[in-house]
Amino acid sequence: MQYALFPENHRFIVPVGSHWNDIRAKAENIGYAIQTAFRDVEKANPRNLISIFNDFDDAKWSNKERLSDDRLKDLLEHFSALNLDDAHCTNDVLGHAYEYLIKKFADLTNKKAGEFYTPRPIVSLMVRILDPKPGETVYDPACGTGGMLIEYRKHIDDDNSCLGKIFGQEKNLTTSAIARMNLYLHGADDFYIYRGDTLRNPAFLSRDQLRTFDCVLSNPPFSLKNWGEEVWTSDRYGRDFLGVPPASSGDFAWIEHMVKSMKPKTGRIAVVLPQGVLFRAAKEKKMRRALLKIDLLDTIIGLGPNLFYGTGLSACILILRASKPAARKHKIFFLDASTIYKKGRAQNELLDEHVDHIYELATDYKDVQGYCRLVSTEEIIGNDYNLNIPRYVEPVVEEETITLDEALVNLKQSYEEAYQAENHLKELLKKEGLLNG
Repeated sequence: MQYALFPENHRFIVPVGSHWNDIRAKAENIGYAIQTAFRDVEKANPRNLISIFNDFDDAKWSNKERLSDDRLKDLLEHFSALNLDDAHCTNDVLGHAYEYLIKKFADLTNKKAGEFYTPRPIVSLMVRILDPKPGETVYDPACGTGGMLIEYRKHIDDDNSCLGKIFGQEKNLTTSAIARMNLYLHGADDFYIYRGDTLRNPAFLSRDQLRTFDCVLSNPPFSLKNWGEEVWTSDRYGRDFLGVPPASSGDFAWIEHMVKSMKPKTGRIAVVLPQGVLFRAAKEKKMRRALLKIDLLDTIIGLGPNLFYGTGLSACILILRASKPAARKHKIFFLDASTIYKKGRAQNELLDEHVDHIYELATDYKDVQGYCRLVSTEEIIGNDYNLNIPRYVEPVVEEETITLDEALVNLKQSYEEAYQAENHLKELLKKEGLLNG
């Protein structure tokens, strides 16, 4: 019993007066009591929880028109009936429950969801390809609700190896708070999530330069306008090494930032972008030429349509490596996974078997007709630096073949259906007095 009283034996501190039963005992002004308890918990845990509840401005716990005492009392009693102690509800269970709620919210909001939520099968694919090792650092410059950082921790499967190794930045105030809560509920303790505009004001620095990481992965906003071109023209961190991206699209700005954020020897990148980065002309063509020259681009994976919230466009995953093996120097592996998905009514999705299939193709680096091919830089230069996947991987066209007997049966059936349709039309015309006889 005495052991449990020491703060150092807990992941976080709940101050006296702010415990669940303290709030449950209130008969009135329950919203204000919850708000006060949140504030006290934040103050008692400045390392990971400071401002985490204040970020949810929409809650307005003390607004009795929206959240009456009776409604909040019912909510408290509902959860009090559930046994959520450590023995019955582990971090994994709480984390999965939180992820489920985020996913349900994403399903309901659809268009807006693309700003903060990446479908988890795609996250899993990216992390598996990068294959982070215990002790390596991971960084997401547009971390949304933290899904990629959580998948990194899951992949490592060793809490001690993840301590102090997780880094993320997110521009949206509420979303950055959700990311911190998400990590915390998944059992992560020592992580760094900062709120801010990564392209204009990157949070992670070392000796006035960008801090570098072993694994950098992200699904940044597609074709972001007003992304910070004014900063790039004289960027103090040298992120304009490929050139300055067009003001109408920040896609290449994210690539440049991520390249500058990966370690020179062990660094690797996985980034989701619209497929337009592969073939758009003008400035971006020049930037592709510069990117090929430094030979960091390792793999391009074309994904199927309508997999992401808020856009029906097909996206791609770019894999970049600071150190490519000799066999893939001055070559790029193209993978067309545009047909590998399950079609849905509102949203297509990748199932586990789809992720496994794409992962096997992406890590085998073997030519497979209709799916993937290792292409030399010389061939790409011959195509005027166009990286559009169909230029290098021709889809397999499956021709339907039938026997002569089957063809005759089909012809007879079509003949009979045509006569039936004609007779039906005659009957309708007669009924309306438009045809005699």
